[in-house]
Formats: sequence, structure tokens, C-alpha cells
Amino acid sequence: MSTNLVNYLKLRLGQSNVTASNNVTNWSGTCYITPLIGAFLADSYLGRYWTIAIFVIVYVIGMTLLTLSASIHGLKPECIKDDCNPTGSQTAVFFAALYIIALGTGGIKPCVSSFGADQFDETDEFERKKKSSFFNWFYLSINIGALIASSVLVWIQMNVGWSWGFGVPTVAMAIAVVFFFSGSNLYRLQKPGGSPLTRIFQVLVASMRKYSAKVPSDKSLLYETPDMESNIEGSRKLEHTEKFRFFDKAAVETETDNVKGMVDPWRLCTVTQVEELKSIVKILPVWASGIVFATVYSQMSTMFVLQGNTMDQHIGPHFEIPSASLSLFDTVSVIFWVPIYDQIIIPVVRKFTHRERGFTQLQRMGIGLVISIFAMVVAGALEVIRLDYVRRNNYYDRTTIPMSIFWQVPQYFLVGCAEVFTFIGQLEFFYDQAPDAMRSLCSALSLTTVALGNYLSTLLVTIVTDITTRDGKLGWIPDNLNRGHLDYFYWLLAILSLINFFVYLLIAKFYTYKKVTGKPR
Repeated sequence: MSTNLVNYLKLRLGQSNVTASNNVTNWSGTCYITPLIGAFLADSYLGRYWTIAIFVIVYVIGMTLLTLSASIHGLKPECIKDDCNPTGSQTAVFFAALYIIALGTGGIKPCVSSFGADQFDETDEFERKKKSSFFNWFYLSINIGALIASSVLVWIQMNVGWSWGFGVPTVAMAIAVVFFFSGSNLYRLQKPGGSPLTRIFQVLVASMRKYSAKVPSDKSLLYETPDMESNIEGSRKLEHTEKFRFFDKAAVETETDNVKGMVDPWRLCTVTQVEELKSIVKILPVWASGIVFATVYSQMSTMFVLQGNTMDQHIGPHFEIPSASLSLFDTVSVIFWVPIYDQIIIPVVRKFTHRERGFTQLQRMGIGLVISIFAMVVAGALEVIRLDYVRRNNYYDRTTIPMSIFWQVPQYFLVGCAEVFTFIGQLEFFYDQAPDAMRSLCSALSLTTVALGNYLSTLLVTIVTDITTRDGKLGWIPDNLNRGHLDYFYWLLAILSLINFFVYLLIAKFYTYKKVTGKPR
């Protein structure tokens, strides 16, 4: 839905470049914040299957309303040629539909990848190896859908009509729902483990109550259930780690911990419960390092599209490719790199590193961060060349200039390559490093980097626009980009990405991977 949304907002709702761009990133950001709601419900009460089942219905309702807002007289804006005058209520219905979709996707995004990975038995060596490949092929399948969206769907929206352009994905989503429910008897279901937030707060409260308690040097004296199973539903035991030792106080046994022969969880927590909190704290810096990367990624649906709007979109004398359709080259890049990574790069790297997955998950994500820097450098260099072409030929007031839009392909291709390393690496990292009973929540946490990346993009655009338009200046990102300096914005993102990468290196250096023991309850 986000691929060509910026053009709908400009053409049908009459919004400026900055307003349309910010509305897209705000909505996209919300789509990656709502997964926290779905993840909490999945891990705590409903389980992943029922969370997906409920929220896909909400999603379809939102898609249906969106289609109606672009189809039915009275709901769709009245247009005379290219001049549209939407009413306040029409705009409200459109945005209501968008944010119902955002709510629906909140129960799908954090659960689908985790639910798929749940189908693999981690105690079986063959299935464990296949699970690593699953994340690659899962992301590939998403991008096959995105390929259709950025090519066929965008063409339909720009040439046939927005009612068909929104109606086709609505029908596609309904078909997807049927496919999902058709496999219900085959799925392996993970039991919800109760509220993860409650367990986290129990550790925090218990450790603060015992701030003066001394942690024994023999860690076997810390409280843990005696059998092989964890006392958390659906979770394996976690081995004790030496980091964040203050939280170990929550597992130190004292005389006041038992109430009427029962352990009070707000006074005494198991080692596994303490290690759950430690796992979350450990992955937070890794999580934060993904925000700038997501900001770079968000440019494909905003600045890349606006940049492409100013270029020659013709393929031959009669056919024009919509600028938003160039995101298909990002998708093609993902489709190209996933099998190469899975079938060629991993086996080659494995010979040198002797690791099952070739690279560690942190190494894989770091490579993607480096590639994203080059993507911004290439995008900035193209804008410098484009503006120089405008200046030399005095094309300042032309809507498009005779410079092929296909010069944008390298920047899209590099972003796609970076995705294969960073985004898929994140999917695998947050699933593997999450405590068993918090996997949906941690998957949602990884998705919030995309949300915050979109919000950061909005913030940067707002700040840059405010500063650069003072004293009557047009600024870096005016409605007429031929008179602006979009290249400066790309340089800003490249510098931020470089700083982010060096911070990431420090984070990765001190990170320790989790160790599990026993079996799930």
C-alpha cells in the first residue's frame, strides 16, 4: 500500500511534497508501532495463531473501506482533469481506512515470521538448519508480492484508476486469509506464557527490594525450579550470565520470599525469569542501531519517488513507468540476493568461519549497514548530476527533464541488497535471541525500528525544511525540486548512517549470545 501512496496524497488529496511525504512516513511508522499491541496479546493470552486470525479480519475491513473511499461517489474526491477538491469528510474516511489497516497489520507483522519459525523443532538438528533458511525464503516471498505491487499495481493505479488499484490488493488479502485458515489443522502452536511485561516488572521490583542483598559467588545458589522445565509456559530454561548482575538480586533467596508456603513472584524470581529481562536489555542497543537504517529504507517511498517524478519516465514513445514503480528494482534486488546468499555466500563463508550460518547474525546486519551508506552516496551523487543538468540547460521550471529515470536503479538495487543482510538478519536475530515466551514481542520490537526510522525521516524533513526555508529561501526540498538541494538531504543521511555504523561496531563487540537449557514446559 505504501509504494505509491505519496502520489495518491498529492494527486487526489492535493497535498504538497512535504505534507504527503510526512503523511506516508507517519502512517508507515504507525504500521510498525501497532505490532507491539499484537505481540503482547500473542505472547500473553491468545497465542500467535489466534492473534493472526483476529487481526487479518480487521485488516480486510480496513482495505475494503479504503477501496470504497476511492470508488463510491460521495466518498471519493471530485476531480476535474487533474484538479481534485476533497472535502474534510472524504479525507477523514481515507485516513480512517489507512489507520484501520495499520491496526490490522499490528497483529500480523510480529506473529507471521515467528509463527512460521515455530513450525521448526529446535531440538532436531535438520529442522534447526532449515529454520535459518526459512527467514530468507519468508522475506523472499514478501518481496515477490512487493514486486507485483510496485509494477502491476502501481501501473493500475496510475493508468486504470485508484479504485482498481486499491481493490486488487483487497481481494488478494481476502484470498490470503483463506489460505491461512486452510492450514489450521497442520500448524504447531506455541502456548502463550502469560504477560511478559508482568514478569519483567516482577524482576525489577524484586531486585529493587533486595538492593542490599549480596549475590552469591556460586550461581547455583540462585533460585531456579528444580526440574528440567521452566515454570514459564512454553519456555525453556536460560543459563545464568554475568552481565547486569544487579538483576540477579531478584533470584537471591531470603526468609521473607515465601508467603504461606508459596513463593511470591514479586519478591523472588527464577534465574530464567531474570535472564529474560537481561536478554531484552542486551538486545536494546542492537535494536536502536537499526533506526537509522530504517530511515534510509523509508526514502524509497518518499524522496526516491519525488526525485523520480522530475525525470523522464518513458520506456519507448508511448509507455511511461510511474516513478513509484522503480521500487520493483529494490524487490528484484532482494529476489536476486536471497538465493545467492542462501545457496552460495553462506556455504563459501562457512568454509572459513566454520559456523553453521556462515556469518554471525550481528556480522550479517553490519554488512547491510555498510551497503546502506553506499546507497545514500549513490542517490546523492545522482541528484548532484541531475541538478547540474538542470543548471546547464536552464530546466528549472520544467516538470520533468530529459534524463532517464532508470539512473535511479543503482540506489534501489543497493537498498535491496542491504535489506537482505540487515532486515533478514534482524528477523533471525530477534527471534533467536528472544526468550521463548517473548518471541512475538521481540519480533515486534525489531519492527519498531522501521516505525522509528519513518518518524525520524519525518522529523529530519521537518527540521531541514524549517531551517532551510528561513529568510524566504526555497529550502532543500521545495515543491519544485529543480530549485532545491535534495542532494544535501541524502548527504545528511549518509553521514548519520556512517556514525551509526561505528556505534554499531562497539555494540556488536560487547554482545554475548543467549544460551538455553532444558525443554519447554
